[in-house]
Amino acid sequence: MKLYYSPGACSLASHIVLQELGTDFTIEKVDNKAKVTESGENFLEVNPKGYVPALRLDSDIVLTEGAAILQYLADQHPEKGLAPKPGTLERTHLQAHLNFVASELHKAFSPLFKPDTSDADRDTAKANVARRLDTFEADLKDGRDYLGGDQFSVADSYLFVVVNWSGMHGIDVSQWPHIAAFQARVAARPAVQAALKAEGLI
Repeated sequence: MKLYYSPGACSLASHIVLQELGTDFTIEKVDNKAKVTESGENFLEVNPKGYVPALRLDSDIVLTEGAAILQYLADQHPEKGLAPKPGTLERTHLQAHLNFVASELHKAFSPLFKPDTSDADRDTAKANVARRLDTFEADLKDGRDYLGGDQFSVADSYLFVVVNWSGMHGIDVSQWPHIAAFQARVAARPAVQAALKAEGLI
């Protein structure tokens, strides 16, 4: 398998999961602005949507959309416990977490990555991010190590990556102590360290 990624982008979540699984894979960096990979490939021919992650399987099929890729990877190795069994209530809870990270928290950060966003709109975006973080803070207040309890899952990988963007935009995660503890807990995992190192982030 080959994962197309951009350092620190949401594709990092898939990279972490690949490291957790210990499966054979390669990575190829994508220039998000030029839409060219490090080997000179036209990324729009890989993923016409134009963004990472994209996962090329050994069959040459390309998967897109982070939440879908994460679940696909987890389901290939159910023994690793990175996602509950499909069709269960627990799986539905995991999908709810993935969807909320994608459609609410991830989306709330979008204006902060655009250089032409006004100061007023940046303040609004930061407030929107804070409201979404309030939700996850409440989810983690009951003593759970991870979103689903004691077991690390693909949803935790995605949440970790998106929350990690806070620092570059001046959002102090320490005001959400349970999220801050979660971030430290996930960051300490060997698979996370391996993915961060491979992307040149540490």
